[in-house]
Amino acid sequence: MKEQFLDNMDLERERGITIKLQAARMRYVFENKPYCLNLIDTPGHVDFSYEVSRSLAACEGALLVVDASQGVEAQTLANVYLALDNNLEIIPVLNKIDLPGAEPDRVIKEIEEVIGLDCSNAILCSAKEGIGIMDILNAIVARIPPPPDTSKRPLRALIFDSYYDAYRGVIVYFRVVDGTIKKGDRVSFMASGKDYFADEIGVLSPNQLQAEELFAGEVGYLSASIRTVADARVGDTITHHFRKADSSLPGYEEATPMVFCGLFPVDADQFPELRDALEKLQLNDAALKFEPETSSAMGFGFRCGFLGLLHMEIVQERLEREYNLSLITTAPSVVYRVNCVNGDTVECSNPSSLPEPGRRKSIEEPVVKIEMLTPKDYIGPLMELAQERRGQFKEMKFITEIRASLTYELPLAEMVGDFFDQLKSRSKGYASMEYTVIGYKESDLTKLDIQINGECVEPLATIVHRDKAYSVGRALTLKLKELIPRQMFKIPIQACLGAKVIASESLSAIRKDVLAKCYGGDITRKKKLLKKQAEGKKRMKSIGKVDVPQEAFMAVLKLEKEVI
Repeated sequence: MKEQFLDNMDLERERGITIKLQAARMRYVFENKPYCLNLIDTPGHVDFSYEVSRSLAACEGALLVVDASQGVEAQTLANVYLALDNNLEIIPVLNKIDLPGAEPDRVIKEIEEVIGLDCSNAILCSAKEGIGIMDILNAIVARIPPPPDTSKRPLRALIFDSYYDAYRGVIVYFRVVDGTIKKGDRVSFMASGKDYFADEIGVLSPNQLQAEELFAGEVGYLSASIRTVADARVGDTITHHFRKADSSLPGYEEATPMVFCGLFPVDADQFPELRDALEKLQLNDAALKFEPETSSAMGFGFRCGFLGLLHMEIVQERLEREYNLSLITTAPSVVYRVNCVNGDTVECSNPSSLPEPGRRKSIEEPVVKIEMLTPKDYIGPLMELAQERRGQFKEMKFITEIRASLTYELPLAEMVGDFFDQLKSRSKGYASMEYTVIGYKESDLTKLDIQINGECVEPLATIVHRDKAYSVGRALTLKLKELIPRQMFKIPIQACLGAKVIASESLSAIRKDVLAKCYGGDITRKKKLLKKQAEGKKRMKSIGKVDVPQEAFMAVLKLEKEVI
């Protein structure tokens, strides 16, 4: 045994968050009767909301755990609504009541007002001190209904998680909804259409224990020599190959990446290792998408798609830790939809693949609905932040006397930068946010090119809103002026929208003092020498090439993450 027994990733233990859900089965005796409880601990972050919804669909009830000192947070609200959509019995639990700043009465009132749950029988507990744990287990048995007995029907089992084992292939975690499953049965996955033999089935308690048969209502695991997680996706339905169910369980969706960024190895020799590492991670994570990409500045790398910013951060950190890679990441971008003049619609996540201005009719960008929960003192700074990021104010309501909820519609591109960090710093860490993608919206977007000595530098191009183009262009040109080494000729650094230059800086040439040998004499003598030097510089400029150093790209990428 160890602390945080179910958090088995180092990252989870360090950050104190759940990344991968965990399932466990326990035996419990209540009023001299034995019961079998199947428990799932899910991640709460919005990036993983699809997995959470599948876990909730596999359950009969849920514990709503609220911090007694902090109160209801935005993501708690979103997950409560998911649970209510699945008609689950919800038991409110107040945790951390041993803290000196805990205010259980205020938080109970808040839950009743915000969510509308009856908290007259809410359970007060402290996981650290072990207070109230038995009350929670008793409440689970007493209040949550048992699963219905449907073991006579054809088999239907819901996959709520899967992971890759190097020796046994993919291990699938599932909940049997109807029917029974035996070891050695030939099973079929309804969404992917693949079929396998169930070589091994069993239960999780929390380590894997083999079993011969699982009935309706039970939760277990299945090993069937499945090669990739993509063949056994979360939300898919398992049924018997020869006695198929009439319909699959509702709610299955393919994971679609929302945020993209380029990953490049610092050392070009590490490219094959990066590819192997991404392939291994993809075995475990079906939501991760990647394709090869080359860049004149960074060399060979990959364009990767993620569910959101936390997912992106976790993948990067795992690549660096578990596979010892040192990576450069480009500024995160989103998928734009470009409507062309000929009626085609092109999806584009990279500025370099944007069609020419003459072929574009309009550009659409993904829009999110964002809800921020904040103490009333920070409403002003947060509204200012949302307005700066092209947010459209929708509504504001006071949840209690001291806490308010702000709702905005905001372009996802404005949120993938440092929006969350800004939200936390402007509210001293008290505000929380939750977002959902609501679709695409036409917007006045344009491609900002950077030209150095008249040549376009493709890796520095970005897609920005026309209103912000000037400030972004100005910041980029100033930064490049500091970073590019001076040459023997004058170098103009320009930010352009199409052919129009909107911001410009120039690096002056390194010049030899040709007048040093003139002491006195006629002015024409000096003019002649200066003219000769100017002609040489002009000739150099026409054939000269400017190499942008790697550090400049790194610094500009960092700046893009801040400015855009």
